[in-house]
Parts: sequence; structure tokens; C-alpha cells
Amino acid sequence: MSQTSETAPGPTADVSQLTDHLFRHEAGKLVSVLTGIFGLERLQLAEDVVQEAMVRALQTWPYYGVPRNPAAWLTQAAKNLALDSIRREKTFQDKQPQIIALIEQRGGDENENESPKFESEIKDDRLRMMFVCCHPLIPAETQIALALKTLCGFSPAEIAKAFLTTEAAIAKRLTRAKQKIRELRIPFEIPSGEESTARLDGVLQTLYLLFNEGYKASSGENLLREELCREAIRLTTLLAGHAVGDQPRVHALAALMFLNGARLPARLDGQGNILRLEEQDRTRWDRSMIARGMWHLSHSATGNELSEYHLQGGIAAVHCAAGDYASTDWRQILSLYDRLVELDDSPVIALNRAVALAQVHGARSGIEAVGAIQNPQSLESYYLLYAVLAEFESQIGNFPAAASHLRKAMQLTEIKSERALLAKRLRECEGAVD
Repeated sequence: MSQTSETAPGPTADVSQLTDHLFRHEAGKLVSVLTGIFGLERLQLAEDVVQEAMVRALQTWPYYGVPRNPAAWLTQAAKNLALDSIRREKTFQDKQPQIIALIEQRGGDENENESPKFESEIKDDRLRMMFVCCHPLIPAETQIALALKTLCGFSPAEIAKAFLTTEAAIAKRLTRAKQKIRELRIPFEIPSGEESTARLDGVLQTLYLLFNEGYKASSGENLLREELCREAIRLTTLLAGHAVGDQPRVHALAALMFLNGARLPARLDGQGNILRLEEQDRTRWDRSMIARGMWHLSHSATGNELSEYHLQGGIAAVHCAAGDYASTDWRQILSLYDRLVELDDSPVIALNRAVALAQVHGARSGIEAVGAIQNPQSLESYYLLYAVLAEFESQIGNFPAAASHLRKAMQLTEIKSERALLAKRLRECEGAVD
């Protein structure tokens, strides 16, 4: 890169933050482009090239300055590394001219404001790659982990928290998935007809987890990562606009994302600390996003299909329809959760239902519902379990038990703003005991 395209050198910490931001935005796109060129069996090569480009940015930008167009710099660096790899491998010697031409054609700068167009196939690289990752011969739980790692820049630790499992288990899943891709020689292509429909559930689950990680991050300094929410909404909206994705459950997921995303501006206070639902200034909720969410929710009502996204979207709609916290229709929310647990008996859903149950029938009922959760061991490292129990215990005046639960919750969360909220509640409980 020429010096004329760069700015003055900046602090290493600032460069690190910038490259982390770019990794989230650009890595998936670059991996998708390079995978389209090399073939899905060389997914690891594409990931390695992109990772090396990021490393070089961290090594050079603090000294030579951040380029005026960092994304273009990373694209060019990845292209150069890919070409170097081609020239070293005998396998590619015969096809080297064609591959170089493809890299030059597909790896150039793109207009970030131009939306990909859908014709007979999905043209958006990242969405297309999600369908590839969700191949039916790859186990379902591995499909989602692979897509989150490859396309969304999630670390194995972040994926592990999303699945309530260990980082080692996720690493094994990813390794097996890439081995499976190589063994089966899965092509980098968009399926059609029934096969596309069969892969849709994996794609939707990936988008759902991507949005959730943005809505409440599992690690890092910031509780919210709005860029992940925006990307999940963008991809889901694109999917809903294609014949493959113009289905009720896709519109239901889009509704859920828009309705929950509308509340993002009010979720933190001026110091970046989380605000509970009852503390939020509802005038800051994004009314245009609520309107779009309601539009998708109405479109999701066509046909006889009822998915978990329909029910979660309905719960979000009830919250958005309430003028204030006191007027929330908790009986309707509990009814929706009762139906949701029939479709998804996960411990997290059961915990959320316990919160709604306590709003309707009291905190003791909530405690009983938590005690009845199936497979409770999967929640042992989930800080919200203890935060919820602390709320129930404080409501019935059992402040020592509430304080004990809060201390446990504080041990399990890494998010600074969450720890601050828990510490505040702990002080209140300790004060009540005194």
C-alpha cells in the first residue's frame, strides 16, 4: 500500500479496536468471496488468508498509519496473500490465469451502499455462504457454529456461550465440519427447490443467534453490539425478499428482530449501564422499526405455520404495544410462552417463562417454575438464572438468599455494565438486611 493512501499513525489500542470492528464487518465477506474462487473444500485456506491480512494490519497500521479506506486495504492484502498461495501450490498451476482473473474480478472494491440484487439465486455472498454451511450432510448444531465462525466473525468462546456449552466442544465441531466439507466435496452453490427449504431452518437459527449476540453480547466491554443486530436484520430482510425466503417463519424472524431492535436506543443509560425494561424511556424506542416489525408480523400470519419466531415476535409485539411498563399485558405474554415451551423446551425459554409467570401469579410461582426446569445443569453457568432467582427472592423479602444469588451472578458475567447493575442490586439487598 502506498503512503499516500494512509493517515498519520495512531495508538496501537485504537488500531486494535478498528481491526476488531473491521473483522466483524469484512472477514465474512472476504472469506465468502475467496471460498467462491477456491471452492468450499478450501474454506480453511480462505480463513487463513483473511486472518493473515488482519494480522498484517495490526503489525503495520500503528507505524505507517491507518489507510483512508481500511476495508479496501484488507481486501487487497487478502487478494495478494491468496495469489501468493496459488503460486506456491502445484495444484493450481494449470488454472492460475483463470483464478487470478476471478480474484481481480470479484475481489475489487464494492459499493457498500448498493444492495445485492436477487434474480434466480441468492447473490449476497454472506447469505449464500450461510446456505452452503447449512448443508444437510453437516450436523445441524455444527452448521450454525460453522456459519457463525466463518461468516460472522464469532470466536469459539462466543459460540460456546450461545450454545451453553464449552469452547473445546465448539472447536471440535468446527474441525469436524471442515473435514466433512473436504470429504464430501460440497460445492459452493445455492441449492434449489426442496433442498433450499430444508436448509432454511439452519440459516434462520444462525441469523437469530447473530442478532442475539448483538442485542446482548456474551463477552467484551460493551453489552450491545448494534452492528451485529443491523447485519442480522439486513440479511434476514434480504432473505425475506427472495422466493426461497418469502415464507411465514422468515417474516416472523424479521418481525422479532425489528421489534426488539427498536428498543436498542433505550437499553443503556448515559454511562453505558444496562437499563431494565421498566426503567427504559419508551419515547426513545424507534417507531419506524416497530412499524416495520408489525408489517413483517402481519405477513408471517399467512398459512398455517406457527414457529418459535412467531411466538417470540408476538411477545416482542406485546411489549412494544404497551404505553408503559405497568400496562404490559403479562397474561398474553405468559400465554405465548406457554405455547413456546411446547415448541422449544430449552432451559432458557423455560426461565423466561418463569419471569412472565411471576408477573402474573407472583414471585413464589416463579421460583417453583425455575425449580421445575428440565435439564437445569445447562443453566449452572448462566448468570441470568441467578439474577432472576435474586429478583424473585427479593420480591418475597428473602434478601439474604437474593444477595447470595447476586454474588453468584456477578461471578459468571464478564460484561462490565451487567456487573454494575448486579452490584447495585446487591447493595440494595444488603441494605435491606441491615
